[in-house]
Amino acid sequence: MILVGYSPEFFRCLKKLPLDIQEKTFKRIELFRERKNHRQLEVHKLHGVYAGCLSFSIDFRYRIIFEWITRNEVRLYTIGGHAIYRR
Repeated sequence: MILVGYSPEFFRCLKKLPLDIQEKTFKRIELFRERKNHRQLEVHKLHGVYAGCLSFSIDFRYRIIFEWITRNEVRLYTIGGHAIYRR
């Protein structure tokens, strides 16, 4: 099982999302914890400013940006629509 850490920014962004997306987010995180490369999550590497980070899907609109800390531990940095990729 994967250990998940959260950044303060992650929770700030999460609180701004609709309640149904918040609930779906925690279901997806649990799915990720059980099986990191689950097909439904569409895990993929990021480039540019976020080189070294990865992302997985909550639904067609929302994504979570994360980074591997150790082999069994990740840190979730932020959540949001595709605009989170632009910095």
